[in-house]
Amino acid sequence: MRRVLLDTSILISADAPGDLVEGAISAASLAELHFGTLIAGDPEERGRRALRLGVVEATFDPLPVDAPVAREWGRLASAVASRGGKPRRRAIDLAIAATANVHGIPLLTVDVADLAIIDDLVEVLAAA
Repeated sequence: MRRVLLDTSILISADAPGDLVEGAISAASLAELHFGTLIAGDPEERGRRALRLGVVEATFDPLPVDAPVAREWGRLASAVASRGGKPRRRAIDLAIAATANVHGIPLLTVDVADLAIIDDLVEVLAAA
């Protein structure tokens, strides 16, 4: 079984990664999930998102965004900027990618294109 960091896109996907991986998450993904829950305009959708958030919080002990992750996040953001990208636009994606790098595990995502500009710096796996 391979350990991977699950991107937020995986956490909100209807399809779970299954038994082939041991999943971990970044605290940055929890921030995205809380935000998404709080801004849902429809009460039923807010309820669905709150339920999913509760399951994620009960299932995972998130990896922190600590000083090593912050340093790596800065390095990745700098690489994005030097390559003509806009790192602020993908700030949370970069925090999640930095978490994966610091912990030496690949990032499993639905949105591979989000990190294409630094795919030589982050091991990104496409979800099936």
